[in-house]
Amino acid sequence: MSKYLVLTNSNEVVRVTPERIVYILSEGNYSTMTLVDKDEHVFSFNLASFEKIIEQQLGTDAQTFIRLGKSLIINGKYIYYVNVSKQQIVLSDGSFSNKFTLSASKEALKALKTVLEDSIKSRRIGI
Repeated sequence: MSKYLVLTNSNEVVRVTPERIVYILSEGNYSTMTLVDKDEHVFSFNLASFEKIIEQQLGTDAQTFIRLGKSLIINGKYIYYVNVSKQQIVLSDGSFSNKFTLSASKEALKALKTVLEDSIKSRRIGI
């Protein structure tokens, strides 16, 4: 059985599987969740609150989501391309009709690149 993330704002309740969430972008006290079909839902809480909700409702499955800097949470399953010098990350899984291209700080992308490289190295140990 799939887990769902249930989010509410003043006028609606959104119930979504974590796999459908591509990223969450925050501006001040508002966060916009973008889904694989490009549907967007705006919530009147900041990214830190969004992060707590994800952790509370998804438990260990929350590890799929990665916070990049002050204003972005991405679904790690969809990392396709990272370019530190251009401050760009592209999210896709090949089945999306379009790729999602986002900006992030050089520091955040450099840290993400290191984590991705380290995960590859750790898989090679013992081979």
